[in-house]
Amino acid sequence: MINKKLVGLLLSKGLTISTAESCTGGLVAKAITDIGGCSEIYMGGIVAYSNDVKIRVLGVSPSTLDIHGAVSEQTAKEMAEGVRTLCRTDIGISTTGIAGPGGGTEKKPVGTVYVGFSINEECFAFNLNLDRSMSRDEIRRTTVDRILNILYDKIFQSY
Repeated sequence: MINKKLVGLLLSKGLTISTAESCTGGLVAKAITDIGGCSEIYMGGIVAYSNDVKIRVLGVSPSTLDIHGAVSEQTAKEMAEGVRTLCRTDIGISTTGIAGPGGGTEKKPVGTVYVGFSINEECFAFNLNLDRSMSRDEIRRTTVDRILNILYDKIFQSY
């Protein structure tokens, strides 16, 4: 299970983590907190469904939301940086996307999910481009699995 491997790796490296979630609604936090001993590395998280919470709590710029939208690489990066700063952790991760079944557009269809990573001074985000035929639950669970795997690989290779 990737969540157990990730928690073990973070414990061994002495790195702390926090989460900012929109489309996954706390599932990333749940995956981490399902593992015993996680209280040493997991400091907290925010489920920020509304743009108001993204702005007020996570520090996402209103202009970012106006120009790029809530579901964007830029917003995912600002969410990850915001939660890392707010929770004073080494790592901040974020999710923002369209899990469906509705809400998609031609430019941003269902399955458009951006994940953001803020690791110390490095910040990056990208679109997972999930299959739009997946169910809402599949999109959310796939997002969690992918973000934990990506983070595990990044920490394993770089720290």
